[in-house]
Amino acid sequence: MSERTGRPQAPRERAEGRAALVTGAARGIGAATVRALAAEGWSVLAVDRCADDPALPYHLGTRAELDAVVAQAAAGPGQAHGLVADTRDRAAMAAAVAEAERRWGGLDAALAVAGVIAGGVPLWEMPPEQEEAVLSTDLGGVLALARAAIPALLRRPEPRHGRFLAVASAAATRGLPMLAAYCAAKAGVAGLTRALATELRGTGVTANAVSPGSTDTPILAESARLYGLPGAASFAAQQPLDRLLAPEEVAAALAWLAGDGSSGMTGAVVPVDGGLAL
Repeated sequence: MSERTGRPQAPRERAEGRAALVTGAARGIGAATVRALAAEGWSVLAVDRCADDPALPYHLGTRAELDAVVAQAAAGPGQAHGLVADTRDRAAMAAAVAEAERRWGGLDAALAVAGVIAGGVPLWEMPPEQEEAVLSTDLGGVLALARAAIPALLRRPEPRHGRFLAVASAAATRGLPMLAAYCAAKAGVAGLTRALATELRGTGVTANAVSPGSTDTPILAESARLYGLPGAASFAAQQPLDRLLAPEEVAAALAWLAGDGSSGMTGAVVPVDGGLAL
């Protein structure tokens, strides 16, 4: 039974011998994804910048949070190792991929989960440094991981079952006021995912994304502040589920997409949004 929902859980797919890299791993959906993969037997390199961005007015994940996630993940059947690296830095992503290959002999899945948010004003009033922070992390970071990780996925011998996964958002298809840069970045992630799927044709490596709705994370708390709302719970009414999503619900979809069950999918942007995009 799920402790959160009280509903029976499907048997977990076992993934011993497979290695994954997850960005944005210190908290939120990234942290939940590290735990979900490790619970299924994956070896996981949990990557986070573990530092605030001076352009953004809220705190990002910390090294202490990353260490706690790694300890939780390592307590299960899988393995986990933490690495401090900025997803926007192509050299850092290349080094992270090399570390995963060194530790576990290869890479089978790369998950671009790291994200930030900023706005609260129309685009033309948004400080340029905040716009750059959103675009460089939410889209540029996905591009940087793809450039570094996909060659590693292709280095696995055939028949391959590599997975490149990214986190888009319901904001990729909905025009959200005062979040134009965020919407643009997430729409870019969706387009990138579809393009990668075509470029990976015939390789055995797939590219897919998930589009979360309002999920109970620090990004949603910052969104509430930007809109002048009392808290993240204010967004629950937007979703037909009439509640916020838990990070673990989005992570469950990512973990499934990383496994063999998603073998018939590529180029998909899967809504895990409580019906927000309806």
